Amino acid sequence: MDSKRLYRSRENRMLCGVCGGLGEFFGLDATIVRLLVAILAVSSIGTGVLIYFIAAFVIPEAE
Repeated sequence: MDSKRLYRSRENRMLCGVCGGLGEFFGLDATIVRLLVAILAVSSIGTGVLIYFIAAFVIPEAE
């Protein structure tokens, strides 16, 4: 069984590669993930931005 690992994307990145990595992991377009993260950031009064940067710190970059 091939286990999938979550990495920040090197090719599909705009800021830190978190949305690109999530898109690759779940098989979604990174634009959709970015849109969902933007909606979360606006609707949560900044908590989404904090979660994004924590994820950028915790999730390793792809090799």
